[in-house]
Amino acid sequence: MLARDEAYALLLDQKPEHHLVAHALESEAVMRGLAEKLGHDPELWGTTGLLHDIDFPHTKNTPEQHGLMAQDLLAGKLPDEALYAIAAHNSEYTGREPKSVFDYALRAGESVTGLISAAALVRPTKMEGMKPKSLKKKMKDKSFAAAVDRGRIRDCEQAGLDLTDFLLVAIAAIAGVADEVGLV
Repeated sequence: MLARDEAYALLLDQKPEHHLVAHALESEAVMRGLAEKLGHDPELWGTTGLLHDIDFPHTKNTPEQHGLMAQDLLAGKLPDEALYAIAAHNSEYTGREPKSVFDYALRAGESVTGLISAAALVRPTKMEGMKPKSLKKKMKDKSFAAAVDRGRIRDCEQAGLDLTDFLLVAIAAIAGVADEVGLV
């Protein structure tokens, strides 16, 4: 498996826009947090979170390829379970349905980053003091962070966490990288 520095360099080699790098770092942090909470390998889960959108600069106009091209780019660099999770995070287009805790965790974990980032950007204290209760309220407001798929966030339940516990993990994880991603 790729070392973290190699994975990050590979991500940057694809020339992603700044916001995609921030999303990758947030997804990495959330996946590490979820792995620790659920008793899985934080390195594997974190690296998968970091690289799950590696192909997006090339597939943003062909969503049916998003995740599948990433599998090709990462073949031999990540275990098969990680490659499948990457394809399954975009199952609506790839047809690769999530099957494992890992698959559901990636779908939920990468999706919640948009909700948390948007919430942080409108709060005077950004990430500081953010609570699951306020995020649940934001989830009900369909116009807030409208592009965030609430159903994918609720996939946390398929990964073994109720929404409150999932949001606690995700908030703490993103707070840990807030300086890097501009949420302070």
